[in-house]
Amino acid sequence: MTSFKPPFTPLVELRNTLFQRGFALLQNQDFFSFTGTLEAQWENLKTEWSSLEPDQYLKDGGKYRQRKHASVIVSENKIELVPYRPHFQPLSYNALHGGMQRWFTECSVDFLTSQPLSNLLYSLTNLFDQIEASQSNQEVNNSLRWFTEVHQFRIDTASGIGRPTPEGAHRDGVHFVAVLLVDRHLVKGGESRVFSASGPQGERFTLDESWTLLILDDLKVLHETTPIQPMDRLHPEQTWRDTLVLTFRKDAFLEDVSRASKITQSSSEPSSC
Repeated sequence: MTSFKPPFTPLVELRNTLFQRGFALLQNQDFFSFTGTLEAQWENLKTEWSSLEPDQYLKDGGKYRQRKHASVIVSENKIELVPYRPHFQPLSYNALHGGMQRWFTECSVDFLTSQPLSNLLYSLTNLFDQIEASQSNQEVNNSLRWFTEVHQFRIDTASGIGRPTPEGAHRDGVHFVAVLLVDRHLVKGGESRVFSASGPQGERFTLDESWTLLILDDLKVLHETTPIQPMDRLHPEQTWRDTLVLTFRKDAFLEDVSRASKITQSSSEPSSC
């Protein structure tokens, strides 16, 4: 493991760095330039993290995670809101919480249709279109459709410790992942760790400035974030780490194939009177 200082990527080197290293990190000012947005626009969205709902699926019995979730499909000039569908990951990608459908409260329509989020989605998918074209030595294909899941997270330390990634180092089973630090309030820890999927190489660093964006090639790297603890142990309920996590997949959403197969098989069986 190397480098505790965030290895920020100059905006002009974003595509090549992500393509070659498997991840890239934008400091907040470059994030605003990348998305064509203003800091004030994002600051106005911070209240969307104050109404998240408790995650009822944590298998370690913890109460430290609140979240909302939604699915959208992004193409060149359109963001399609998808009727709510559960979040699903196979056990091969998430040994702790995989293999089950997780139904969360949906992100608000105001948030999903906000200009900053739209700009971010378009900017990222345009970047991914370029990378896909580079990998195939073809012209940029703007007709690609990116099946995108939107996750709003708040990790708190009301019980003394909060775990952003209780499943440990993992891949998400998609093509790309983006992690935007929205806010840190009176917490310590929360170190981001990125590992090569094909070797021992890795880097670790702590995101401590709002609107810092980490972009990951999910086919090349694994990632995790270490637990957080309260800086003020007398008032641990007043601490949190807020993030926006976006996952992008080219062909389709990750679905519970085994369940779909059972439903299809059941519907094809003759009914009895």
